[in-house]
Amino acid sequence: MGRTINSNSNYRKLMRWLFEEDRHTKEGPYPKEHSHPTHIWWQVMCLTGVDYFSTLGYQPGIAALAAGSLSPLATLILVLLTLFGALPIYRQIAAQSPRGEGSIAMLEHLLPWWQGKFFVLCLLGFVATDFIITMTLSAADATAHILENPLAPSFLEGQAIAITLVLITLLGAVFLKGFQEAIGLAVFLVGVYLLLNLITIGVGVSHILSQPAVITDWQHALLTSHSNPLTMIGIAVLLFPKLALGLSGFETGVVVMPLVRGSGSDTEEYPTGRIRNTRKLLTTAALIMSFFLLSSSLVTTLLIPPAEFKTGGEASGRALAYIAHHYLGSAFGTIYDLSTIAILWFAGASAMAGLLNIVPRYLPRYGMAPNWTRATRPLVLVYTTIAFVVTILFKANVEAQGGAYATGVLVLMTSAALAVTLSSRRQNARRAALTYSAITLVFVYTTITNIIERPEGIRIAGFFIGTIVVTSLVSRVWRSTELRVEQVDMDETARCFIAEASQNTIRLIANRLNAGDEDEYSFKEKEVREDNHIPATEPVLFLEIQIADASDFAEVIRVRGVTVGEYRILRAESASVPNAIAAILLYARDQTGQLPHAYFGWVEGNPIQYLLRFILFGEGDIAVVTREVLRKAEPDPELRPAIHVGG
Repeated sequence: MGRTINSNSNYRKLMRWLFEEDRHTKEGPYPKEHSHPTHIWWQVMCLTGVDYFSTLGYQPGIAALAAGSLSPLATLILVLLTLFGALPIYRQIAAQSPRGEGSIAMLEHLLPWWQGKFFVLCLLGFVATDFIITMTLSAADATAHILENPLAPSFLEGQAIAITLVLITLLGAVFLKGFQEAIGLAVFLVGVYLLLNLITIGVGVSHILSQPAVITDWQHALLTSHSNPLTMIGIAVLLFPKLALGLSGFETGVVVMPLVRGSGSDTEEYPTGRIRNTRKLLTTAALIMSFFLLSSSLVTTLLIPPAEFKTGGEASGRALAYIAHHYLGSAFGTIYDLSTIAILWFAGASAMAGLLNIVPRYLPRYGMAPNWTRATRPLVLVYTTIAFVVTILFKANVEAQGGAYATGVLVLMTSAALAVTLSSRRQNARRAALTYSAITLVFVYTTITNIIERPEGIRIAGFFIGTIVVTSLVSRVWRSTELRVEQVDMDETARCFIAEASQNTIRLIANRLNAGDEDEYSFKEKEVREDNHIPATEPVLFLEIQIADASDFAEVIRVRGVTVGEYRILRAESASVPNAIAAILLYARDQTGQLPHAYFGWVEGNPIQYLLRFILFGEGDIAVVTREVLRKAEPDPELRPAIHVGG
């Protein structure tokens, strides 16, 4: 008996710890403006840069493996797409979502009702792909830098999967304990990492200039494989989608906008200073990354033997580290490795933080997240477990995960381009819409090419999409009878109607608005009074709820009072009729201290059909569902508004 009690006590302690709320991120769909300190734009750039710039740890090797001697040319095309495609798109997104909503929220608003919600759910699947693979790929590349370092202990050889799992476990442990944004650490890591890369690339360029034969050998390799320059360009265009990892980081740059310090003249509606500084952040990051992408691709292609880029080679997943060790010595190379491991580690932390923020940002507003997703620690365990599975499936191989990572990145960038294109068309900016449409087509081509050549990315994304959609729909059904209404806001006329009705018994007749004339209300009142034996001397109010966007979940109900002849009506719009009626009844009870009575008519037909109508369209068997919502919202029957059904 004693063991059982002790076991139950430990279990309760574990559950309390596991489901402890992360309060500062769960109070609404978006982080509060005052919940984050703001920083100078270049400091925030370093926070996004731990993800964006850390791709230099593996991007040159992936580029060389994919394009061979054409790697610099394919990288040039990637840079052009970065500067003249991705950058203009995200500069527009920064202007249209200054609170960090990003392109997903723009599409959510451009595509209303259920199609918008399902589209967002699919995009969240690609977000999950992007962030999970960021964690696993970054950890795998950090492992490669550990194993290839000449000072690494011999017993670590052949333990890439185990080491990667340990790194992911440690990352998960950090978040189980609690993780706070560390701008200062990000600035330090990015500053040191970029400086070491600049030194490494500079030494590589110096070596190339001192040995012109290296350039001659590269030119010979190009001409041997591709004699026609136009052919080279065509092949490079076809190959550059494999280098798409170098585009990662733009979405993060917009998401962190609330951290960017604006100007003193900024307002909540028009934070022009923040938008201007975020555009500086995006432009500077793109220019820095473009320089490093081009220079690193050129140096690694010219100086590293092609065989070393393949799995098992010294440059596999760590091309710049190879240059650092071979041309600057083991001491500098080890410092470079430590810096790379640190920034890759922090890139994984940024990905985990993004995952932990993305669920509370969208799904609770849709009613499509179970209650346990409001707690950080269970999500950490789920994401860590998924990262374990992905690492084992891909055997902690950097190149093998590149396709999946690129798929997530490219789909998000394509959706961003689509969002800006649709927004421009709505604003009748035809020239801009045409330009953004062309950019969208380029991203569509790049995405489709990547998916065809490396289908593992779409498989993983499909798994995440399926899981999110199924879980979301089950949650939506499970939570459908919650009160859902965050607040009831009545105008002065409506409040007067309620106050006058409280002098007697508050009686509300639920009515579906049709003609809206006196005959409609006269007939309805007579029917309800006869069915429920309400004396003619007892005043009644009519309550009418019109369906707005039935795909919404939580909302504020605004009620207005209107009169039609001698009849007094309360009218409101809501995503769900039963939930809105229940909320208004509870509001009237709390304001007057009296229990309201609501009157409904019976409905006839298949109950399954009405259930589906309620879930999808917010209607159905309103009386039955209203009573169930009230029962869940108010457990005490003595305090629960009364429901009457006649007919």
